[in-house]
Amino acid sequence: MLKVMHSAADSATPNSQWEELTKLPNPNVVQWENIKTQLDLVLMALETLTGIGSEAMLSAALDLNLESRVPDRVALWRLRQSNPIRKGQGGRKKLDVEEARSLVLIICHLAKQHQELIRRAVGLLEQMAAKNREPHQVALLGDYIDAFCNVYQERMEEDEQISTDLLTNLALKLLIDLLFYSAPGGHRRLWLALIDRSAKI
Repeated sequence: MLKVMHSAADSATPNSQWEELTKLPNPNVVQWENIKTQLDLVLMALETLTGIGSEAMLSAALDLNLESRVPDRVALWRLRQSNPIRKGQGGRKKLDVEEARSLVLIICHLAKQHQELIRRAVGLLEQMAAKNREPHQVALLGDYIDAFCNVYQERMEEDEQISTDLLTNLALKLLIDLLFYSAPGGHRRLWLALIDRSAKI
């Protein structure tokens, strides 16, 4: 799987990627709440694996000519704060389709920049699974899982108690997803996944 993804070429420009997203189905009203959550969680997985912060996200927005939609830290924070399970009441709680497309392109751009690290982490996960060993026993995966669980508990509402095992499974699932989003056509995969998964909720 890794070799196939590595050998593929991606000549799409930011503008053509945006055009592709506009031709894909739009989410309906019912799907929006879950899509906001999914986008924030994917970004959180990327943050906790790579150590990037809002500066890298804004730089990606600039690279993709999306600075009019994500111009600064406050705008970025408001977009992420639209996640309905986030703690706090401040900020704008809306997310329109263009903002969602912008976040999709930013996520995939950053995932592509960090593809080597993502591939290494997923490779280690496959090795540990083959040996029937726990992912925590490898430093890279252990650090990622711990960071993801800590950030999740720090930022998300705790009305519904979530176990460490569930958070670990979520972190590892998002890690594997990031591998696909870092590949050519990742923006299409992520957009379609957002709509598909939210339709099943």
